Amino acid sequence: MFLVGQQWHNNKLSEIVISMKVTQEKLPDSQIGLEIEIPAETGKKAYETKVNTLARTANIPGFRKGKVPRPILLQRLGTRYIKAVTLEELVQKSLEKALEQESIDSIGNYTLRSSLDELIEKFKPGEPFTFLAAVDVPPTVELGDYQTLSVKAEETVYDPQQLEDWFKERQEKLATLVPVEDRGAEMGDVAIVDYKGVSTPEGEGEGEPIEGVEGTDFRVDLEPGRFIEGMVEGIVGMKPEETKELPLTFPDDYPREDLAGKPVTFTITLKELKAKELPELDDDFAEEVSEYETIAELRESLEKQFQESAENETKQSIHTAITSELSKVCTVDLPDTLVQDEVTRVLTQTAMQMEQMGIDLGQLFTQENLPKLRENARPEAIERLKQTLILQEIAKVEAITLEDSEIEERSNEIKEQLQGQEVDPDKLREVIEEQLTTEKTLNWLQEKATVELVPKGTLEAEKETESESGEEPTNTQETE
Repeated sequence: MFLVGQQWHNNKLSEIVISMKVTQEKLPDSQIGLEIEIPAETGKKAYETKVNTLARTANIPGFRKGKVPRPILLQRLGTRYIKAVTLEELVQKSLEKALEQESIDSIGNYTLRSSLDELIEKFKPGEPFTFLAAVDVPPTVELGDYQTLSVKAEETVYDPQQLEDWFKERQEKLATLVPVEDRGAEMGDVAIVDYKGVSTPEGEGEGEPIEGVEGTDFRVDLEPGRFIEGMVEGIVGMKPEETKELPLTFPDDYPREDLAGKPVTFTITLKELKAKELPELDDDFAEEVSEYETIAELRESLEKQFQESAENETKQSIHTAITSELSKVCTVDLPDTLVQDEVTRVLTQTAMQMEQMGIDLGQLFTQENLPKLRENARPEAIERLKQTLILQEIAKVEAITLEDSEIEERSNEIKEQLQGQEVDPDKLREVIEEQLTTEKTLNWLQEKATVELVPKGTLEAEKETESESGEEPTNTQETE
């Protein structure tokens, strides 16, 4: 396959290319195959035009520019070279004319479906010349029965404990630490310790200190699940200045592979013990941690936020299930041009997220890694494109439209979030229209669909079970 470069514009050649015989063929991946027959006179004129141009411009030793005899020019440059440069322009212009003649809406570059060497051998000025090409065209979407979808989605239920956990976290941050000397350590206290880890030998002999597993004046918040299993529980009951040995085991998933799953004996000295005095949950607390004046107002606001968050999470789960089901009942023929553009968008979004996390992009996005990164991003790009195009087609068929007030409201929200940053208003409107149309279409589909809500985590557990058992999911379809 030979990819033709940028479009070539030449008035003389444009005059040479006349009406051609063009045969169309539908190809996979949203392509149209073209068999284009160039008339004998067109090919001959293109060749002669190129010879005349080279005769005026070629630098041939021993001859002044524009004074090279034709036989010498053909001998020095070679007929193969002249045919090649003639074809490069003739094929490109013929493709443009064919698309215009056949009213084909193409996207991306054109592709020749045979090698350039083969075309050069076939091309004989003064004889009809036929070549095969392919062009990407806008994708086609075939909608299945999208109005009677039946989906299963996870329901997120508001848990009042979320509110209590929020208050407790803020209380912990504002807590006052009070020294304790007259009792042993208790859960909820803060312990300041010196510690040293020693390997536990098998059989006889003394253990060796473990490099990097030691510390002084180390803060330990005595709460379940902190540090390796058994450490916090071992400190509970200790009094200041007391030293204790704790035989423990590093967890199997410990970050240091040389220690994962290995036994260790910790020598711990409790140097200081402090109790946390939490602030009261009163109006003063509400004013310190929020813009509200009373604890009642703060509690009401937070409760509403958590409830809305649970509802939105459930809605998102339903919409994800719907888009997944749409991919099964609808088909999309995708051109590679759009897929490659979407792959670029996927990688760009990934790079922005990684940059925000402080990851050095220079080491990951290298020339050597880029082809593999694009290959890995391709499945996600294809799925995203399919879902977007299916929803756009449904919106068009069902005449789902937007009000200017909806666009303006969302625009103001985003501008407020991006305050101080430069925003392209046209691009912003385009993004908002796409987002709102997608949301309205999914809401419309949700009203039509049969939705079964299951407890959060249920579907993920089912997937893991199927994966472990090696079973294939029940609803499968051929990939595009």
